[in-house]
Amino acid sequence: MAPKRKTARKSPPRPPPPEPAADGQTLSGTPVKLLYSEKDLEGLGYDEGLGFPGEAPFTRGVYPTMYRGRLWTMREYAGFGSAAASNERFRYLLSQGTTGLSVAFDLPTQMGYDPDDPFVRGEVGKVGVPIATIEDVGTLLKGIPMDRVSTSMTINATAAILLALYVAVGEARGVPRKDLRGTVQNDILKEYIARSTYIYPPEPSMRLVVDVIEFCAREMPRWNAISVSGYHIREAGATAVQELGFTLANGIAYVEAAVARGLRVDDIAPQLSFFFCAQSDVLEEVAKFRAARRLWARVMEERFHARAPESKALRFHAQTAGVSLTAQQPENNVVRVAYQALAAILGGAQSLHTNSMDEALGLPSEKAVRLALRTQQWLGHESGVANTVDPLAGSFYVEALTREMEEGASALIDRVDSMGGMPKAIEAGWVQREVAESAYRFQRAVEARERTIVGVNRFRSEEAARPSPQRVDAALEREQVARVRAFRKRRGAKETTRALAAVREAAALETNLVPVILDAVTAKATLGEIAGAMREIFGVYRARSEV
Repeated sequence: MAPKRKTARKSPPRPPPPEPAADGQTLSGTPVKLLYSEKDLEGLGYDEGLGFPGEAPFTRGVYPTMYRGRLWTMREYAGFGSAAASNERFRYLLSQGTTGLSVAFDLPTQMGYDPDDPFVRGEVGKVGVPIATIEDVGTLLKGIPMDRVSTSMTINATAAILLALYVAVGEARGVPRKDLRGTVQNDILKEYIARSTYIYPPEPSMRLVVDVIEFCAREMPRWNAISVSGYHIREAGATAVQELGFTLANGIAYVEAAVARGLRVDDIAPQLSFFFCAQSDVLEEVAKFRAARRLWARVMEERFHARAPESKALRFHAQTAGVSLTAQQPENNVVRVAYQALAAILGGAQSLHTNSMDEALGLPSEKAVRLALRTQQWLGHESGVANTVDPLAGSFYVEALTREMEEGASALIDRVDSMGGMPKAIEAGWVQREVAESAYRFQRAVEARERTIVGVNRFRSEEAARPSPQRVDAALEREQVARVRAFRKRRGAKETTRALAAVREAAALETNLVPVILDAVTAKATLGEIAGAMREIFGVYRARSEV
């Protein structure tokens, strides 16, 4: 019998090549040393310790006990094709433990148009809730206790109108304006930099911002009159240092405008808040938030001579980075959001929104938004990160990076000052160019695979299925158009006409417009009519064709 032939043994599969080491820089491109030591803390002003939270310069937090005293406000940003649908989502979120509302408005509302204006056909309810009338706001807030729930409204060019609508609905329900709690974004400068939902030229736009600040200081002590927003600047491609520097420069411009109006710094500063992005480089973001507080305290004390401690304390809302979400392997977004939220908490945020895993595909589903909220709740109640204030304080790396952030942002503020202030720097197109160049460099790095985006340019895989995002029914726009037209037919036309004439008259003078707008919404003028009345006086802004 012939011997059996030996079969050739298969060689074992080759192991994959080792992953390249980290490239030694932060997400924003700041060089990072291999190792940090106590030498890196020299000259930081920490010879006598890091200081205490609740005390200037507030590097370690704005409140002495931070989350041991009270967790951050947990918000989920939402706005659907109708006020009724948005109200349903808000009430669901409150039932699931959300402690504050955050309203997304559609583009017509942001740009000052009613839903039946031919200019906005096809856009009604697409990226948020359409609001045109006092009845719409009533529907949006049906069953929501306005004296107990804090509401944040992401609205800028029409901020004065939305604030007036909110006040009018609250007072109609017996809640005085002094008891209303929340925030109106009201940050028009970043619209010229990053988002483009402006209406009027910069000068009258800044006047409206200060009108809201002045009104809230006098009438609404529990309301944040402005949320100076770096979030959108960062989403447009800015680095962490640019986000910090340009945001604080915008804040300086608003305080300067308020002081020029004759308002006292210590009367208005406690109602100023900020809004930052929480990106993926956890320690860079922590350092950014700590540097923001440190730098703003110095600005308020040295530049504006603020005396009250609360005037120097930078309070901020954070939102996880929408631009980081991917349509590829969307379940990875759960991890991204969790660590971005961790960065905001370790950095001392007062309020936080966590994005949903399916937002790169469309409006978030109920399941996805619940998971986003549960992420915050897990961090607050199970992770242990809320047990102590500023848990990363004293880290050689974090403290050194905090200093670098502060120095870099200070240099940008100095550059803006040399150009005559933020409005002039924006008008010259310099800020927009800086952000655009940073965005271009980052995209080039991603395309060259010098920067890894998991599931996009590396670690890709074919997926069997993706989440089914919600879609806006086209019928909702037709229904909203019918509602606003029926609203106009029911109102007293003469009273509305007189109220709109008063808006035009006040716009042509130096009268604070908020009380006049409040009279107009009570007289059942629509948002588009009020914004249109001001357009007649202020004109409209045309963006530069190049930056």
